[in-house]
Amino acid sequence: MNVIAIEHIIAVVGAIVVGITAVVALKNDWRTPGLENQVFKVMLGLLALGAVLSFLAAVGVLGNFGSKG
Repeated sequence: MNVIAIEHIIAVVGAIVVGITAVVALKNDWRTPGLENQVFKVMLGLLALGAVLSFLAAVGVLGNFGSKG
């Protein structure tokens, strides 16, 4: 295995772990009232979105930004 493949595997596993953790935490905190809890929910949603984008970049859906034109 080359270094790029190892990097993509680590990125995919990390994105999956972070995404699942963010979605489970968001599900558990969904019904809590209060302004600071609303901010926390927005932060968890953004974290889950970032994990999805990271996953898509790791599997090559968003493009290949590392290659020479």
